[in-house]
Amino acid sequence: MASLNVGNLGEYLREQRRTAQLSLRQLADAAGVSNPYLSQIERGLRKPSAEVLQQVAKALRISAETLYVRAGILDEREREELETRAVILADPSINERQKNVLLQIYDSFRKENGFDVVPDTGAEVPGVTGAGSRIDPGAEGGAGDERGAGTEPRGPRTAGGSDADTPGTPHN
Repeated sequence: MASLNVGNLGEYLREQRRTAQLSLRQLADAAGVSNPYLSQIERGLRKPSAEVLQQVAKALRISAETLYVRAGILDEREREELETRAVILADPSINERQKNVLLQIYDSFRKENGFDVVPDTGAEVPGVTGAGSRIDPGAEGGAGDERGAGTEPRGPRTAGGSDADTPGTPHN
């Protein structure tokens, strides 16, 4: 793991806080940390945990992964992979089964190209709670279900695009 560059992190946090037009006290309250502690982080005197960085990122409405990179917790390549996974997981147009399949394909391509693959796509990112990276492979849901996409097993399609007779259906 890379060493923490808390000075750079603190400057970045201060810049983000000012851009969001928040006082130090307002951000501390929103993130659930003490005002003096947040001040020390901004001045580069404290090394915050991944959990604290996640809380601050949520309060600032910025990517926690970006803060992890700034703090040296993640490297840039890991951040990009996590963001790709987060986009897939957040897509409301596909259901959970489809998301799981897409992540498996993504992992196979990464492995084929010589990159490390997260061994269990159902696991959360180590040291980060509530990262939104959990998949329940057995769950069905999402906007695709409202249209019936991917929820029921379907028979083969005919050339005209209609469903072929399913097994057990009487023929006339």
